[in-house]
Amino acid sequence: MESRQHNATKEPEIELFVKAGLDGENIGNCPFCQRLFMVLWLKGVKFNVTTVDMTRKPEELKDLAPGTNPPFLLFNKELKTDFIKIEEFLEQTLGPPMYPHLSPKYKESFDVGSDIFAKFSAYIKNPRKEANINFEKALLREFQRLDAYLNTPLPEEIDQDSVEDITVSKRKFLDGDHLTLADCNLLPKLHIIKIAAKKYRDFEIPADMTGVWRYLNNAYACDEFSHTCPADEEIEHTYASVARKMT
Repeated sequence: MESRQHNATKEPEIELFVKAGLDGENIGNCPFCQRLFMVLWLKGVKFNVTTVDMTRKPEELKDLAPGTNPPFLLFNKELKTDFIKIEEFLEQTLGPPMYPHLSPKYKESFDVGSDIFAKFSAYIKNPRKEANINFEKALLREFQRLDAYLNTPLPEEIDQDSVEDITVSKRKFLDGDHLTLADCNLLPKLHIIKIAAKKYRDFEIPADMTGVWRYLNNAYACDEFSHTCPADEEIEHTYASVARKMT
């Protein structure tokens, strides 16, 4: 792995192992893999990514991380497992002045989307047509909560000395104009919801949720997110067996 000297400190050797897609090579559908991929990219550290074909896990990987599914990480040849612990380790280990902190300033930025994926999972798995409307309403309530948060100005957006009242936030992301760990957690899930819910339930995020759409459009314009997303077909294939046909 290529390395460079920076303040006389050698960069760590990092290899991220993620789930492979249907072809066994490209990135598969795994929001936790994408989450760590985004974190490493945003840190600005050099790293390698290896896709793991779960249908025929190579022998060397079985020896490296027995019983472990992606994502997992080699950091200076030391194995790290559990994506939450990996994220915490990277945030603590790769800090200023060489690397940026990615923790959000506001706790609500992490909390606001915490239930949205669970509500989506219940919605997509429900096979009963008469119950569908209630599952959809529950999902929409979580989107409304997210939309309200994204449209509410953060304290730093409000100028106490200004005569103009800022009533709608113009920020790009959950916690401001820079991607944080909160976005790395939520955006991969929103992408899955957007693709799978449209394909199997003809559900679309309402156009009047301007905060959510501003957020998504800004995110898709960032390589750290758009270039780590799995292909739509990967998501559709994953949920083909999960999305219960309604009767």
